[in-house]
Amino acid sequence: MVSDRLKRIILVQLDLDDWDISDTTTASMIPGWDSLSHVKIVTAVENEFKIRFQTREIIRLKNVGELQTLVDGKIQ
Repeated sequence: MVSDRLKRIILVQLDLDDWDISDTTTASMIPGWDSLSHVKIVTAVENEFKIRFQTREIIRLKNVGELQTLVDGKIQ
């Protein structure tokens, strides 16, 4: 399940007030989520959770649920 914290980061970076974000949500489903905003989201997530991703981890992500799983694995 996507945490409220991760949802907030995504919404702030995309300048959206609200959007239905679930485990299966992909970048193409959210307005404004392009390659540049993707980098901003990843950087914001790293800064918020004080973690670092490897490039190959980011490339493999298919949806927000997988991003949440990756974050959870790094903060535990």
